[in-house]
Amino acid sequence: MSQYTAFTVELADKVAHVQINRPEKINSMNAAFWSEIIEIFQWVDDTDEVRVVVLSGAGKHFSSGIDLMMLASVANELGKDVGRNARLLRRKILALQASFNAVDNCRKPVLAAVQGYCLGGAIDLISACDMRYAAEDAQFSIKEIDIGMAADVGTLQRLPRIIGDGMLRELAYTGRTFGAEEARGMGLVNRVYSDTSSLLDGVMGIAREIAGKSPIAITGTKEMISYMRDHRIDDGLEYVATWNAAMLQSTDLRVAMAAHMSKQKPEFLD
Repeated sequence: MSQYTAFTVELADKVAHVQINRPEKINSMNAAFWSEIIEIFQWVDDTDEVRVVVLSGAGKHFSSGIDLMMLASVANELGKDVGRNARLLRRKILALQASFNAVDNCRKPVLAAVQGYCLGGAIDLISACDMRYAAEDAQFSIKEIDIGMAADVGTLQRLPRIIGDGMLRELAYTGRTFGAEEARGMGLVNRVYSDTSSLLDGVMGIAREIAGKSPIAITGTKEMISYMRDHRIDDGLEYVATWNAAMLQSTDLRVAMAAHMSKQKPEFLD
């Protein structure tokens, strides 16, 4: 693993803990954040020992979203030519989108643990994760509307499938802040924990449980669920039949069945 300026990364029990590590800046997303997260999730994908990722934020807050200093630096690059400005901004936006696409496209499950602020770009980030969990003090807001722009890094594309179209529209149009219990009620988070410590303990426990399953089966399950976002049921059934024609030949199937018969915990190869 490399050393990062915006993150810390630890690997234990097959679980990679990826933590945004700028607590003095409310874990705002600076230039290093956007490039390092791609590198980290490439490492996750390439490292068979990693089976699950837990994504969290250091300190009191998960993240306040994109660093305003970074936005200001982009503004300083703009000139007088509208066409060239548009070309530059489009490139910048696509580069930011690629950072969270790396999270969404990761073959391993990614679990977000949210405490305190989860604002603006942080909503884009957790929308790219498989599951989300929150501490009671979590505060969520799609803040982009309040700075005069439409969210452009994934919230408006991914969140309708998580919380539904109508609720997303309300939150995106108003930019209002909502808490952990409301987030659970709308399906944004799976569970709410009393504080940050119990949040991390709980999410790590879920991650370790997933890590104990067949990594071949987990990858296949994630692939099938992701595929169904954009395909019909018959397409999905055809795809899983083709996928499992290969994957059912894995030794994991025999290991799992033998462990079940002997009432022991299975041990799978990476």
